[in-house]
Amino acid sequence: MTPAQRAGKREWWGLAVLVLVTLIISMDMTVLSYALPFLSAELAPSSSQLLWITDIYAFVLAGLLIPMGTLGDRIGRRKLLIIGAAAFGIASAVSAYASSPEVLIATRALMGAAGATLMPSTMSLIRTMFQDEQQRRAAIGLWSAGFSAGGAIGLLAGGVLLQSFHWGTVFLINVPIMLVLVIASPLLLPEYRNPNAGKIDLVSSLLLFASVLPVVWGVKEFAEQGFGWLPLAAVVVGLLLVPLFILRQRALDDPMVDVRLFRKAAFSAALVTNVLANFALVGFMFFTAQYLQLVLGLEPFVAGLWSLPQAFTAAIGAAVLAPLLTSKLGHATTTALGLAIGIGGFLVMSQVGVEDGLAQAVVGQMLSTMGMAMALTLTAELVVTTAPPERAGSAAGLSETGSQFGSALGVAVLGSVGAFVYRSQLADNPPAGVPADALDSARDTLGEAVEVAGTLSAAAGDALRLAARTAFTEELHVAAYSVSGVLLVTAVLAFTMLRKVPRPVPPPAAAPEVTEDAAGPDPDPDPVGQDDSEREKSGSTA
Repeated sequence: MTPAQRAGKREWWGLAVLVLVTLIISMDMTVLSYALPFLSAELAPSSSQLLWITDIYAFVLAGLLIPMGTLGDRIGRRKLLIIGAAAFGIASAVSAYASSPEVLIATRALMGAAGATLMPSTMSLIRTMFQDEQQRRAAIGLWSAGFSAGGAIGLLAGGVLLQSFHWGTVFLINVPIMLVLVIASPLLLPEYRNPNAGKIDLVSSLLLFASVLPVVWGVKEFAEQGFGWLPLAAVVVGLLLVPLFILRQRALDDPMVDVRLFRKAAFSAALVTNVLANFALVGFMFFTAQYLQLVLGLEPFVAGLWSLPQAFTAAIGAAVLAPLLTSKLGHATTTALGLAIGIGGFLVMSQVGVEDGLAQAVVGQMLSTMGMAMALTLTAELVVTTAPPERAGSAAGLSETGSQFGSALGVAVLGSVGAFVYRSQLADNPPAGVPADALDSARDTLGEAVEVAGTLSAAAGDALRLAARTAFTEELHVAAYSVSGVLLVTAVLAFTMLRKVPRPVPPPAAAPEVTEDAAGPDPDPDPVGQDDSEREKSGSTA
């Protein structure tokens, strides 16, 4: 068997651009957190508008990931990446100077749509650029590290920018990055499209969007508002549309999602592991952020600084440990080991106290993100490489949709369980001297309890704060144990279903390494005189 061509300098520089884009997309999910009070003071949105400003980005992103991945397979992944980058930069600039809540909601929706073009394109292009298995795994590890680190860096960047600048700067930082992508993409990234792709099926796109969006919205509403008939109806309607989408895919000659891929154990196991790992990782972030700020009393910027170490351990897990251990132990063992490290991190966080727990929280976050990054890197690789090359874009979109769904589900389920524990703790151990109406308000959230405590006498306020902080700490403990249980089941599932995935074989020592210096530039640099059909053929063999 002929060894796969190894990537050279051009591909690695191209990867740097893709990782930077992924970092920005991930940052935009958290960077807005600290800006909400500032934009609220200037734009005066209603509570409903504020929720839409926060959530519309993730809603549209989740609903369009698969259709956009499929579109990239058809019109060209690099072309779609450039179009999406330009749209993302323009939408970010308009968001920064939005004059009303309605304008900001609309531009955030456009940012979500543009982000949906970027995420699947980056992952599927990595498969095209890195044909050598070991190099591709390292590249996906760096891609995953960028995505994992983006959330923590977004919190820190938001805190830094808002200390000195207008709230719109949290959006303006996207513009130069997108400009770099638009300029660098034709120079560093190859083009790939499926030469045999059929027409884009708009009915499938609408069915998918109509099924994903209500489910994600309903799950988020459960997390933020508790049980309600409207979000329940949304989830039910979304789930009822899924079988219709699947039936249509089975009937099409060129489906948006090839449902036959789910017959492959590696593909299905990777997707399930991806969903449950994001369930644990993102769902638990809800507790750690509040614990650092409301229980330990850290300022947002200081809390962001203490979250930075997890960005470094995530990078180590994704870019170093995952590729290294997979070559020695295989996918099944390495994925299970990553999940086990994550379990260890969550168990460390289950030991935090009301007065003293910063060290446990930091170490626990470092371990959990490192382990989750290992597992998520390998699942992302398996999803994209198990699918045929011409469907890598739609497979990447499916993987990212699973990530979004797992994240939303984690926030909803763990948030509901945590809220039940918090309220039960305050009901069973009411603080002395606190009026009944104040205690009723304090049972809603820890943030509400802190605000109510400020309106009481010194003694009653201190008693309420201590009781609320104690109840929330117990809530965090229960969430940590729940997440550990979910990950234990996930680890067993991954180890069992991924054992048949062949262990990577290192390239023969005698095989010459093909680099740009030795063999010239990438075989698909869009040379003058090569028409689209020739480029498609060269891309389809990647």
